[in-house]
Amino acid sequence: MGDVPDIRVGHAERERAIAALNEHFSAGRLTLTEYDDRSARAVAATTRGDLDALFADLPLLPTRVGPAPPPAQQHPQIGKPSGRELPRGPIMALMPFVALTLFIVTDFQNNWLFFLLIPVTAILLFGFGSSDDNSGKC
Repeated sequence: MGDVPDIRVGHAERERAIAALNEHFSAGRLTLTEYDDRSARAVAATTRGDLDALFADLPLLPTRVGPAPPPAQQHPQIGKPSGRELPRGPIMALMPFVALTLFIVTDFQNNWLFFLLIPVTAILLFGFGSSDDNSGKC
């Protein structure tokens, strides 16, 4: 694991040692009892020499060659269609004023129905997303 056995190790080195022990266990080189014992010693290790002793009788693991896996996307873009997007917020902010103006200006007998434009507009703007926007997921 290292050149100088008296150098102190940190969490990262201990975690790498446990991951290597896990690979040796998965390959059948360690029994469950040996794996448990060596894992406990890896957690308690303070120097490189302590970690090196865990692998003295095990072969070196092959290094992984190839491109690194792509990083996971932390915050996926949900509901963002490609191309130009409607300004949903401003449209919704203006809808009560449009409904009120139509209510005042028209002589329609049931002019209160213009206020139904507000929820209908919200449904049209926000209710219908693309099939890949995860709109039904929590």
